Amino acid sequence: MNPPSRTDFVSLTLTGQGSGIYNNNKQWRRQSCWRKWKLLSRLQRNLILFTVALMLVCGIATNPSVTEHFRGLAVVAKEEGDHALKPAIHEVQPELDKLNRPLVPESPSEKQKRAAHKRGPPGLQNRLQKKGNVSDTQVEKEEGENWRVAMIDQATERRTAKEAANKVDVPEVEQEGHSHKEPEVDRLEAVRDAFRHAWKGYKEFAWGKDELRPMSKSYGEWFGLGLTLIDALDTMWILNLKKEFEEAKTWVSTELSFDKDVDVNLFESTIRILGGLLSTYHLTGDTLFLDKAKDIGTRLMPAFNTPSKIPYSDVNIGKGTAHPPRWTSDSTVAEVTSIQLEFRELSRLTQDTRYQAAVDEVMQKVHKLEGKQDGLVPMFINTNSGQFTHLGMFTLGARADSYYEYLLKQWIQGGKKETALLEDYLQALEGVKKNLLKKSSPNRLTFVGELSHGRFSPKMDHLVCFLPGTLALGAHHGLPAEHMELAKQLMETCYQMYAQMETGLSPEIVHFNMHEGSIGDVDVKLADRHNLLRPETVESLFYLYRFTKDRKYRDWGWEILQNFNKYTKVSTGGYTSINNVRDPEYPSPRDKMESFFLGETLKYFYLLFSDDPELLSLDKYVFNTEAHPLPIWPTAQ
Repeated sequence: MNPPSRTDFVSLTLTGQGSGIYNNNKQWRRQSCWRKWKLLSRLQRNLILFTVALMLVCGIATNPSVTEHFRGLAVVAKEEGDHALKPAIHEVQPELDKLNRPLVPESPSEKQKRAAHKRGPPGLQNRLQKKGNVSDTQVEKEEGENWRVAMIDQATERRTAKEAANKVDVPEVEQEGHSHKEPEVDRLEAVRDAFRHAWKGYKEFAWGKDELRPMSKSYGEWFGLGLTLIDALDTMWILNLKKEFEEAKTWVSTELSFDKDVDVNLFESTIRILGGLLSTYHLTGDTLFLDKAKDIGTRLMPAFNTPSKIPYSDVNIGKGTAHPPRWTSDSTVAEVTSIQLEFRELSRLTQDTRYQAAVDEVMQKVHKLEGKQDGLVPMFINTNSGQFTHLGMFTLGARADSYYEYLLKQWIQGGKKETALLEDYLQALEGVKKNLLKKSSPNRLTFVGELSHGRFSPKMDHLVCFLPGTLALGAHHGLPAEHMELAKQLMETCYQMYAQMETGLSPEIVHFNMHEGSIGDVDVKLADRHNLLRPETVESLFYLYRFTKDRKYRDWGWEILQNFNKYTKVSTGGYTSINNVRDPEYPSPRDKMESFFLGETLKYFYLLFSDDPELLSLDKYVFNTEAHPLPIWPTAQ
């Protein structure tokens, strides 16, 4: 069978669109390419797209003009530092307001129920002056709106709180053959930032006034003497805030006058104004502050013109008269025994002995008085008879707290020569151990309660948290080592008063559970849930860290500072006291920044985070109860 004939050529017929002629125009080529693209699989198409994209990126990256541009951006970002990363309340998008639930302002009845607890005589009213003619309704509305923005900022800060925490054990990172450590968060700068924010509100809305009301952007007057500004002078110097210090110094030089027909509280004026001016003089050497200190100290002296030489609580610094509170002839024991450091130092600087003689006579009388129980003193003393009143009531909280603090600190200030002061201090500590020191349930926290006519109450004021620091200070100056052990136990308790609250901020007063089977150690009554930005716990953390170098005290302080920023920072400047530390959604701002927040709380934060043991060495300085450092006298004196 013969094979089929072989064909040596192929015949191909091309048909054009709409005609029998081949068409090679651009439109035809585009359509032909699209058909070929569609015939490719999805994988093939993706590979082609990825290759094209990669070539484009490589081309851009190797372009010299582009690389120079990005290198410049990196330099700018490095120079700006953390400032570009810190969230600012006023920059939060307005749309986020919709995420916050409506805020209900306090009713007038609720405001009347609140009793603002201050150091000093009970019932002393803070004379508040609103900025302009703003009605209460308008103020409440503005408070709510400000707090809404503040809560937005809190939400932002919560997301980055852990990232912002100081890195204790920072891992080493390998990069291009070199190892390095990530930089720690600058906690000192965080304190400066907090101060600047508080100062911003004070400067803008309350300059030269006693206290800032940050929510209503106004101010409150108590004595009309610029309490916040004077209280903050030495803090600004210690924090090296030169610009702010010079602003305040100019006001003191040109505006501060004590020639005013105004009643002031002897205790509060002594620890805040006299103490603040004296410490600023010592830190700066500027006699402006010593002259002002001598002026106010002299104007306070009429308080000691009483039958018993126990001073009245109130002095009119313009008229030169003094009187007890309208409701009683008593002064509190803390008031009359916590002015000694300041008046003694004023005598040493001016060589005028009358200041020290007046306060030393008070201590000598109290030393001999009957009515104590194992060294513990009652809360009140009568200015006419010079005797204790309200016998049988003993506390280390309000109205008695700083009596015990100043026993130790006067002994240290005077070169450890005045043995009667040390004896009273040591006896009082034994009385605390015997009568007031107990353990809570279930975690056996050591706490200091109160005694009323033989009945123990597990009530502890936040003010009592000065005690761990005072105990540690005594141990540092040669008192028994067991004082330091007790200080550590009480420090743990004071920290737990913060940690066990939903906001991480301590209430003003807690009650400890002592019954077996209790679920939690701490109960807080509705009326006691407020936080006034108090310094006592931070103060004790500073002492404990300075003497032990245990980093946990710093870390506890850092937690507290972060929570102040979360729940009390106001967007337009300043920090506010809050009513409810158990409600993180709406802590209920009080619209008040106490002067001691700048004078004490932020100062102790800064000292806690500082690595310089010579920054206000505790072998050279003793702090008054408002955190104003005064020098320890030379031993030759």
